[in-house]
Amino acid sequence: MKTIVKILLAALLLGAASCSGKQPVLKVEGGQIQGIASAAKGVTVFKGIPYAAPPVDSLRWREPQPVIPWEGVKVADTFGPIPWQDDLSGMDLYGKEFYSDGMPEMSEDCLYLNVWAPTRSLGKGRKKLPVALWIHGGAFDHGFSNEITFDGDAWASKDVILVTINYREGVFGFLGHRFLAEEEGAMGRSGNYGLYDQLAALDWVRDNIQAFGGDPDNITLFGQSAGARSVQTLVSAPITNGKIAKAIIQSGGGINPELQGREKNYIEVWAMGEYFCRFSGYETLEQMRAASPEELLKKYDEYVGLGGNIPLGPMTDMNIFGRSFSTAASINELPNIPFMIGSTDGDGIQKAKDIDQFCAARVYYKSEPVYEYLFKRKLPGDDAGAFHSAELWYVFGTLDRCWRPFTEADYKLSADMVDAWTNFCKYGNPNGKKKDSPWRPFTDGDPFRMEWDVKE
Repeated sequence: MKTIVKILLAALLLGAASCSGKQPVLKVEGGQIQGIASAAKGVTVFKGIPYAAPPVDSLRWREPQPVIPWEGVKVADTFGPIPWQDDLSGMDLYGKEFYSDGMPEMSEDCLYLNVWAPTRSLGKGRKKLPVALWIHGGAFDHGFSNEITFDGDAWASKDVILVTINYREGVFGFLGHRFLAEEEGAMGRSGNYGLYDQLAALDWVRDNIQAFGGDPDNITLFGQSAGARSVQTLVSAPITNGKIAKAIIQSGGGINPELQGREKNYIEVWAMGEYFCRFSGYETLEQMRAASPEELLKKYDEYVGLGGNIPLGPMTDMNIFGRSFSTAASINELPNIPFMIGSTDGDGIQKAKDIDQFCAARVYYKSEPVYEYLFKRKLPGDDAGAFHSAELWYVFGTLDRCWRPFTEADYKLSADMVDAWTNFCKYGNPNGKKKDSPWRPFTDGDPFRMEWDVKE
């Protein structure tokens, strides 16, 4: 009798826990984590999961190191600090559009990521849901993983796990210097720290995403602007072969070495880094690391304001980033995976031409399908048009967070774009399983470009 009572009591307690919506505890690198219910029904979000050790003190300007383990269960209910950057809330267009709420806490301890997943998939690796890893833009000197536009509710509701990441930016992420290379004992390893962060995040996702119900062999890497250039650089690196199943490149251009941007070799980058350090009064590596982040950011702004230049962003090095995306695409040394690539109307004709060249090269080499798009919706509320980054509200289904007077047609456009992007993550085809295929792949005989605009 006592045994039956215990069983019934246990069942009641289990049912109560289930009804209360208690989130499951997952095991990931570093320890145990627990997410929180997101705004969308049936979606759990994990905010601020560390994917590497804090890059502070002696780890400033070093490749990311393994996560420091923690005790107990980490409740992932708060986004991590964002990378050090200037406050852009006062900018005319982008300040009002994306940073009107001001800037979150900044810290060098910024290597955190966020995961949105269907609650029912948590702890069930057999689910093998597709995974999308987002790299934000921002010219490699600003931006962060939890900007107002980014949210995974719409994607997770479509059974795609969304991951967004922070990475080091500006002088913290892309300073090259002879002292730093000598410390590593390897030529050309200085200056790409932000990219190594992204690579570490990709590896973290591959190693841990099964705990969330994700498939480590079905990861779509995608990004916009500087994030798109990051995607291009990562898919061009032989070390990522087999780690990326699909790629989406938004407003990052195509085959054009000049627009690929600042891909200087390590000797040039070191020289520019030395100029900056001399300007700032740093004569030793110890002085460089002893400077506060506030001081470094201020010195960098002063240096650039006086015409100085530090080539932020990808550089060719002698470690793993040995060639540009344009070069790799031109000689057929990219992985044979499906690509989606496009731009906004405001990005200009040249960028569209460079994208056409990339698509044509993929067709020439008989690669997996490539899908091209152009975002043409002129956003309501002002005359900014289909500006660079305008598509982000639509891709993430976050129009309700924006100040603009969006119409029902805008919400329909966003729903269609979320469908296309998540279908691509699932199937390598933005049409999904639809028999009628409105978005045709780019071919020689049919260089199709999908145009996204409202239908009034």
